[in-house]
Amino acid sequence: MKIKDSFNLSLNSITHRKLRAWLTLLGIVIGVAAVVSIISIGYGAQASVNESLSGFGADVITITPGFSRAGSFTAGRGIEMPGMGGGGPSGGDRSRTTTSTSTATPTLTNTDVTVVKNNVDVIAVNQIVSERATVIYGDKKTSLTIQGVNPNTWLSTTNVTLASGRFLGPSDTRNIVIGNAVATTTFSKSLNLGKKLDINGKSFTIVGILKSSGASFGGGTDSAIYMPYSSAWEVLDINKNTYSSIQVKVKDATLVDLDVNSITTDLMLSRRVTSKTQNFSVTSSQTIKEQISSVTNTLTLFLGAIAAISLLVGAIGIANSMFTSVLEKTRDIGIMKALGATNNEVLLLFVIESGLFGLIGGIIGAIIAFVITGLLNMFGITLGFGVRGSEMLITPELVIFAIILSTVIGIVSGVVPARNASKLKPVDALKYE
Repeated sequence: MKIKDSFNLSLNSITHRKLRAWLTLLGIVIGVAAVVSIISIGYGAQASVNESLSGFGADVITITPGFSRAGSFTAGRGIEMPGMGGGGPSGGDRSRTTTSTSTATPTLTNTDVTVVKNNVDVIAVNQIVSERATVIYGDKKTSLTIQGVNPNTWLSTTNVTLASGRFLGPSDTRNIVIGNAVATTTFSKSLNLGKKLDINGKSFTIVGILKSSGASFGGGTDSAIYMPYSSAWEVLDINKNTYSSIQVKVKDATLVDLDVNSITTDLMLSRRVTSKTQNFSVTSSQTIKEQISSVTNTLTLFLGAIAAISLLVGAIGIANSMFTSVLEKTRDIGIMKALGATNNEVLLLFVIESGLFGLIGGIIGAIIAFVITGLLNMFGITLGFGVRGSEMLITPELVIFAIILSTVIGIVSGVVPARNASKLKPVDALKYE
């Protein structure tokens, strides 16, 4: 018997028991659709993180107060990490108690700024004062992230583009630049250049509006308001001459790890701390990206493993259907063997049939996953592990992997029934009722 004949017989067997075939396919279809959808969520979250952090080059280092120790973290107010739009994912006051020996909440000061500027590899330093504040425009009041930046070096340590207006200058004290979301969606009316916002009781004039960053991880540039850090001290609950974070641009991106170590050493000497009492953190944007990627990958694998349970159910369904098929075709197997069919040919016949269940189920499941992700993305429903702005992202590699996996599962599920069928003796098979 030729392979083509075995394939046609298997396909004919499936099409002649449509209801059972669809019920058998259902488990594999649900499993593939679930796995592809869950993994696409992880891919979407990963893409969102990378896009959000892409505004910070590989040559940018961030210094924040607080230090992770034994799984704990001491954070000052409004600590910013690259791409998080100031104030971290939630912004505001996030002080926590840790195992640190320091009794006071750690801060960054002008002394730290001076130490960093004196490092020979540093070419620009951007001091940041970040906190959430009450913003009023018209009859609407909301809470937004305020970022006080150094107008002279802000553009050196970030990658933002203007949609209209201008950037901040050294002489700006009551002028602000706002993110695209603040200008277009935050308030009931769109904001234009020259409009005034009330921020914690003080009036500020909009002189610039940023283009949309395309991502909003932790708020991003789209949901923040920027002003000189000297003005931020006046409207935020942050002590003067202290900073939420310091961003540093270094000369050579390939040596950023060495620069991180160098800056860390300089600050430890200046602050008179040791590795056990260290109360600040120095990280590069690449390090942060790798850490967040590790978290999203772990969550993706975990949720994908849970979704894969439905594939196991589908495999059991295929095995059950194949055992039933073998029983129904026992006499046919006897006739085939009486006409000269070998054990391997009978085995191949049933393996192809079970493999077709996996292949067809995988294709249908992938199509359903495409439809689900398309609808979710179309209606703006984001499921990226709390990463706002992330979309579900299906890649060709993911689809091919899912279809191959479901086909293999189908083949494996049919091996035992096929093996039992191939071992049937012609005489016994012909006698079967």
